[in-house]
Amino acid sequence: QVQLVESGGGLVQAGGSLGLSCAASGRTFSNNCMGWFRQAPGKEREFVARIGWSGSSTYYADSVKGRFTISRDNAKNTMYLQMNMVKPEDTAVYYCAARRIACGGTTYRESGYDYWGQGTQVTVSS
Repeated sequence: QVQLVESGGGLVQAGGSLGLSCAASGRTFSNNCMGWFRQAPGKEREFVARIGWSGSSTYYADSVKGRFTISRDNAKNTMYLQMNMVKPEDTAVYYCAARRIACGGTTYRESGYDYWGQGTQVTVSS
């Protein structure tokens, strides 16, 4: 099994920055895909970003492109999400997710991932 624990959430003003981390423990995989999703109150969980094993392959939702940066440190089994120029509409619970295998066409969907963290709240004030 894989355990994922998010951290770094909190309250930030619009236009500010916040960094999230996702630490993986337990069974680890090589060449696997990881991603971030978020769920705002009253809305479905949505894809934010995903990253391949080497870190060179990244993909972002249009809503965060140019503002958020996903990265990973495989030596530390940790993935990151740097959130810049945040907006009130970025308010949500942010979840990290891990896939057993490499990124593919389904990694913008929840069903494309095998393991999930419990989530961390991000609140952006206007």
